[in-house]
Amino acid sequence: MDSSPPSDWFRRYVLPGFAFKAVVIGGGYATGRELAEFFLPSGPWGGTFGMLLSAAIWSVVAASTFAFARQTGSLDYRSFFRALLGPAWFLFEISFILFMIILLAVFGAAAGALGNALLGMPPLIGTLALVSSIATIAAFGNQSVEQLFKYVSFLLYGVYALFLVLAMTHFGDRIAIAYGSAGVGSGWVSGGVTYAGYNIVGAVSILPVLRHMRSRRDAITAGLLAGPLAIAPAVLFFICMASWPETKSVALPSDFLLEKLNLPWLRWGYQLMIFAALLESGTGTVHAFNQRVAATLDERGVKLTRTIRLTISIVLLVSAVFLAQRFGLVELIAKGYRYLSFAFLAIYVIPLLTLGLWRLKASNSTVAPVGL
Repeated sequence: MDSSPPSDWFRRYVLPGFAFKAVVIGGGYATGRELAEFFLPSGPWGGTFGMLLSAAIWSVVAASTFAFARQTGSLDYRSFFRALLGPAWFLFEISFILFMIILLAVFGAAAGALGNALLGMPPLIGTLALVSSIATIAAFGNQSVEQLFKYVSFLLYGVYALFLVLAMTHFGDRIAIAYGSAGVGSGWVSGGVTYAGYNIVGAVSILPVLRHMRSRRDAITAGLLAGPLAIAPAVLFFICMASWPETKSVALPSDFLLEKLNLPWLRWGYQLMIFAALLESGTGTVHAFNQRVAATLDERGVKLTRTIRLTISIVLLVSAVFLAQRFGLVELIAKGYRYLSFAFLAIYVIPLLTLGLWRLKASNSTVAPVGL
């Protein structure tokens, strides 16, 4: 029986799942836009099965990722892919930078749309509010980022559960009809695999939080938990969305459903929760890049200072703001993510589940590598 203190148990098993969810939930998941894009076309049951398939893929890949990272002592994605791909590691770097810019652009666009819908502000104001918040938290490094993952996660799970309860009381009959009359629509396998494909990169983005793990068992357990922890809020929200097919074509499905509930206090609370989700997702992504830079500088005997962290964060976020203003949320999700999904499957998932697992199987070491 594990006699570790509760806080230590949380950091080893649950925190990685919370961190993975933080990267995944982002602009499209939190607003419902990604769920409408990838799952709603398959109908209520098809969409639900597609999300469960995504969760299963996430769990398998996250468990393999965490175990391989622990075995190789990799606490940043550069170290991880140097161990996995050797000289070809830069292929992931290119794909990840593109992914990061698109992701942050989606977050910026979502924050702008959120501020406009809630307060009538120009979209740029909401985007800049998010940018400044992400840059500030990311500048303080591991501890502040982990605290953000922890407390925002509790907020998210609570709000999504409350949303489902209120939806059931207000239009539960529509939900029952939607699920009772629908079969399993086509395309759910494709939607589930594609959605899992570009989001699975979150498992590599959160490698810094693995520093609390003590064994390969910790890594595998945390990885298997990551899928369910990440998909649970999405399933709760999708159940509500499935009763209103109109959500497929709106930029903010969450705002559409909140209008149907007609509860002003919930609308404010939910939109603030979305902002918190954007904040933790953006912070997790920027922090991953900062830690990659930190590892490179450490090899040269240079420390990544708070000022440098802040500068890197601002440069990344300002670049993303430009994209957020140039393209809309729907277009970014529909076009950009699909291409990156195939790239991550080719240079991350397939090598990990072949070469990576072979190396893990070949190794009988039970001693944690130095630094992890």
